[in-house]
Amino acid sequence: MTKTIKTTCPYCGVGCGISAQVDESNHQVKISGDKIHPANFGRLCSKGSALGETVELKGRLLEPRIKGSEVSWEAALDLVANTFLGMIEKYGRDSVAIYGSGQLLTEDYYVANKLMKGFIGSGNMDTNSRLCMSSSVAGHKRAFGSDTVPGCYADYEHADLIVLIGSNTAWCHPVSFQRIRAAKDANPDLKIVVIDPRRTQTCDIADLHLPLALGSDTVLFNGLLHFLSEQGAVDPNYIAAHTEGFAETLLSSEQGFETLAEIADQCRLNVDDLQRFYDWFAATEKVMSLYSQGVNQSSSGTDKVNAIINCHLATGRIGKPGSGPFSLTGQPNAMGGREVGGLSHQLAAHMDFSSNDDIDRVARFWGSDAIAQKAGYSAVELFDAIYDGKVKAVWIMGTNPVVSLPNADKVKQALQRCEFVVVSDCIAETDTTALAHILLPAQGWSEKDGTVTNSERCISRQRALFAASGNAKPDWWIITQVARRMGFEQAFQYQSNVEIFREHAALSGFENDSEHGLRDFDISAFAGISQAHYDNFQPVQWPVNEANPQGKARLFEDGQFFTESGKARFIAITPRLPVNLPDRDYPLALNTGRLRDQWHTMTRTALAAKLNQHKPEPFVEIHPADAECYGLSAAQANLATIESPWGSMIARVQITDSQIQGSLFVPMHWTEQYASRGRMGTLVNPVFDPVSKQPELKHTPVRIKPYRPAWHGFILSRHELIITDIDYVVKIKGEQFYRYELAGETLPESWQDWAKNRLSSSDARQWQEYHDPCLGNYRAAQLADNRLESVIFIASTIKLPERSWLSGLFAKAELGKQERMALLTGIAPLGVADVGTIVCACFNIGEKTIQATIKDKGLTTYKQVGACLKAGTNCGSCVPEIKALL
Repeated sequence: MTKTIKTTCPYCGVGCGISAQVDESNHQVKISGDKIHPANFGRLCSKGSALGETVELKGRLLEPRIKGSEVSWEAALDLVANTFLGMIEKYGRDSVAIYGSGQLLTEDYYVANKLMKGFIGSGNMDTNSRLCMSSSVAGHKRAFGSDTVPGCYADYEHADLIVLIGSNTAWCHPVSFQRIRAAKDANPDLKIVVIDPRRTQTCDIADLHLPLALGSDTVLFNGLLHFLSEQGAVDPNYIAAHTEGFAETLLSSEQGFETLAEIADQCRLNVDDLQRFYDWFAATEKVMSLYSQGVNQSSSGTDKVNAIINCHLATGRIGKPGSGPFSLTGQPNAMGGREVGGLSHQLAAHMDFSSNDDIDRVARFWGSDAIAQKAGYSAVELFDAIYDGKVKAVWIMGTNPVVSLPNADKVKQALQRCEFVVVSDCIAETDTTALAHILLPAQGWSEKDGTVTNSERCISRQRALFAASGNAKPDWWIITQVARRMGFEQAFQYQSNVEIFREHAALSGFENDSEHGLRDFDISAFAGISQAHYDNFQPVQWPVNEANPQGKARLFEDGQFFTESGKARFIAITPRLPVNLPDRDYPLALNTGRLRDQWHTMTRTALAAKLNQHKPEPFVEIHPADAECYGLSAAQANLATIESPWGSMIARVQITDSQIQGSLFVPMHWTEQYASRGRMGTLVNPVFDPVSKQPELKHTPVRIKPYRPAWHGFILSRHELIITDIDYVVKIKGEQFYRYELAGETLPESWQDWAKNRLSSSDARQWQEYHDPCLGNYRAAQLADNRLESVIFIASTIKLPERSWLSGLFAKAELGKQERMALLTGIAPLGVADVGTIVCACFNIGEKTIQATIKDKGLTTYKQVGACLKAGTNCGSCVPEIKALL
C-alpha cells in the first residue's frame, strides 16, 4: 500500500518540490520532482533524486542519551532545563547559548529564537546560516532598509544578461542552473557572464568568464559603477526619485582605479574581457546579478553585496521583470531562519536589536519582560566565547560546527572545554555529537513537518512521509518542553506546529502599518490559518497580507523601500584586501566550496551510495605551474598535505588549469567520520566581515607539500570496518560494499596478519593472496561460497587498479571462474564491461560507458549521449563532463 505526499527537498536554497511515493510497510520511498512546484517544475538534482536512499535507520539517533547512556525524555529534558537554569543563576543570562541551523524548519527556528531572546533574555542564538548568507542580509539592510530579496526565479526567462558572481550554480544550485540553461536555449540574445576565480562547470553556458583575483569583487563593481556613469548609462530620474547617496558613492568608486587598465590589473583580468562585460552591462536593460558564497564568504562580503546592488540602483534595474540583484541562499530554510530572527543580531519577523521600538514591540507581542536588549555572539564569536569560558552551556541543533566552522580544531577544543554541551540531531555519530554531554533525538527529513522558505521568498511545506523513528521528536517540541521546565510554560503552550505558524504570521503583521513603520516581511494573512489549510498549504511568495492575498513575485516595483526616507541607499565602498594575505611562509590562497553530489558535512548524502562515486575523496585542485613548483606533478605525488597557521589536512591532488595560479581549491564536506585527515575547516582562518560577521571562507593563506607515505592501498568490503591504526583513511559507502582508501607512513610486520585480523569473516571459506615483499605489493581476496566478501590491494607506489570493476562484483551472488581468476589483477577479464568512474550520479553512468557509447554510435553532442544513456538528462550537472569526453 503506497501513498503520494508532496514535500520539499532538504538541501540547497532552490527549495525544490518533491512528490514522494511512500511505502510505509517497508520504510521506503520513491522520489520524483513535483511537476507543479514553482521552484523546479519537476526537476531534481542528483542529491534530491537520491533522497530515498537516505531514510534508512542505520546510524540514526533514536533515544535520548546522557553521557552515552540511553535515558527517558523526562530525564534528558529535566537535565537540560535545570542545567541551563543553574548556569544562568550562577553566571548570568549570557552564559548560555543556542546554535541553530538552516536545516531547522521555520516553526523550530521560531520557538528556539523566542526561548533564547524572548525569555532567557540573551541574544546568544546564532545559526550556521551565518556562514552562508549573513553578508547578503547586511547588504540588503544597508541598501533597502530591510532584508529583502527583490526578484524571483521567473526573472531568468525575462533577462537578457545574467551575471553569475561567486557561484558555481551548476553544482551548488543545479535546478536553477538548468532553468538558466533552458532560458538561454530559448533566447539567443541572453548572455551569460560568470565571475569566478575558478573555471567551474557553470562556465559551460558562459559567453564570458572573468577569472578575477580572489577578493577583488569590489574593485570590479566600483569600476562598473564609474564606467556606467562615464558612459551615460545610469538612470538619473530613478536616482533622483528613489535613491540617496549616489554622488558620494560615485566619488568613492573613482578613487584609485579610474581606467579600465588599472581595474583589469587589480582584478588580474584581460582588459578586453573587462571592457566587454562593462559594455554588455551598460547596454542591456534586463540584467540579473546572481551571487552566492564567493561574494558572501569574505571579510568584505557586505561591501561586495552593496557594490553589486549599487550598479542596479544606478541603472534603475531592480524590481522589474528580468532585472535585479539576487542572492542564491545556501540552505533549504536559511530564508525562514532570517524571517524568525535566527541570527544573533535579529529578532523575529525581520525586526532586530538596532531598534528599541522593535525590541519593545516583540516584547509586548510575546508578553515578555525579560527580552534581550542587545545582539548576542555571532557564530565565530560564540565558539570563541565557549573556548574562553564565557559561555558555559550551549545547545547545538541540527548542525556540525566541529567540521563546518573556520578554525575547526579550536571549535573542537571549545566544546571539549565546555561545561555543558547539548546536541539535537537525527544522526548519532558526528564530529559534534561525539563531544556532547546530552544527545536529543530529533526527527529527520521524511519525519519533520512544517514550513521552509527558499531563495525567492517562496514558503513551502515540508511534510512528514513516515511516523517518527524510535523516540525521535520534532525540534519545536523539544524546545517547548525545555522552555516549560524553565518556567516559561505560559508562553510555550504549543500542541502543534500550526499553532506556531499562526503566531509567527501574527507577529509579522503586528504593528506593521504606516503609523508604526512598514516592514517587508508580512504573512499576516495566515494568522488565523486552519489546520486543513496548513495541511494543504500551497507554495506562495511573501508578502501575503491584505494587500497581497496571493503573494507577490517582485518587490520595489514602485521604487519604494523600507528606509526612513523610503529611498534606497547607495553605499560608498572602499575596496579592502583580505585580512590575511599569502606570504613567504604561506604563499598560496585557499578557496573552498561545495561539490555536486554532497551536502554540508555528508551526514545525509553519504548514506546514498550513488552520491559517493563521483568525487569519493577529499581533494585539492592546483594549477599545473603550482603543482610543478611544489613537487606535486602527476609523476611526483598523488597526495598532499595542506597547512595553514590554524591546522592541516591531507587531500588527493587534482592538477587543473581551471584553477588560477597561486590559489588552491578544497571542498568542504569531509568529516572525521569519513576521512581521518580530511576536515577542511581546520585550515580556514577565523577572520570575519566586521558588518555581517560572516567568516572569510574563500581566502586563507596556506602552503602545500607532497605527502609521501610508505605505502598506498584500498579495501573493498561487504561489511563496514573499523580502521584506526592508519594515517590516511577515507570511508566511502558503495552499493552493497564499503570502500576504504588508505595510505600509511609505517608498514605492519605482516600484511597477511594485518589483513586477516581486519577482514576475516566467520563464514569465509576461501582466501586468495599475492605478496611481493621486494616491490612492497600485497593483494588478497576473501570469498564465501564464491561470493566476494572483501579485497585488499597494497602497493609501495600510487599505481593501483581502478576500483570500478572490483566494486561491481559485490552485486553478484556468485563469481564466475574468469572473475575469480582476475580478482587479484584488479582488471576486468576480456569482454567484461567496466563502467569506469561515475560521471552521472542521477543514473549511475560511468566514464568508460559514455566513452564506449560515443565511439560505437558516433555521437557528437551531449544531447545524443543523453538520448542513448540518460546521462545528463536529469539535473544536467554532469553535462560539462560529458562535453569534455566528447
